[in-house]
This record gives sequence, structure tokens and C-alpha cells, in this order.
Amino acid sequence: QVQLVESGGGLVQAGGSLRLSCAASGRTFSSDAMGWFRQAPGKEREFVASISWNGGSFYYADSVQGRFTISRDNAKNTVYLQMNSLKPDDTAVYYCGADVDHRRPTPELYEYDYWGQGTQVTVSS
Repeated sequence: QVQLVESGGGLVQAGGSLRLSCAASGRTFSSDAMGWFRQAPGKEREFVASISWNGGSFYYADSVQGRFTISRDNAKNTVYLQMNSLKPDDTAVYYCGADVDHRRPTPELYEYDYWGQGTQVTVSS
């Protein structure tokens, strides 16, 4: 059974940092693009960041560019999202996804085939 499990969420003050992890099991995603999305209450799921299969190229939403960094460790089948300078607007459930049809990063929600259950990030002002 393929699973993506996010961890690392929590409550942090504005200006603080968190590092999210997404550990995959059941199959390897070392040849696939991976991404992070988020969903705030009452809003649609939105793109945050994505990374190519080898970690060589990236794509970020304008709202997180310069503050968030996506990375991956294919040996561990894990993707990370380092979040710095957090703002209250970053409060959401964060999901990781796997796009098994592409190697290059994509921001399109519909391209992702597997999803984790999400991890809550709350930024207080």
C-alpha cells in the first residue's frame, strides 16, 4: 500500500520556522516530481512548492518564494519543506503529493496522484 505521511507541523509564532517532512512507503518516488500544497479553512487547496525527481529544479508559489525551501532525499524516500519567516497567512493544513507521470516540478493540483493525510501548521500573530 502506497502511503505518504507528513510530519513536523505545529504551532509557531510569526517570524518563526518549521520543517515539514513527507515520508513515502509502499513504492519509491525517486523518479517522480513531488510537491507541497496547503489548504486553509474555507479555501481551496493551493500550490506551495514542487521539486523535480533529482532535486535539481524547483517551483514556488509567489507567496512563499524566498521564505520556503523544498528539498528531497531519495535514499530516504522523503521530501522536506523548510518554512522560515512564517506569517499568520501561512496557517493551513499542509499536504505532500507525488506526481508519478512527470519528473519536472509542476504546480497543477490535478497532476498529483498520491497524497498524504496532511499536517497542521498554525502561525500566531
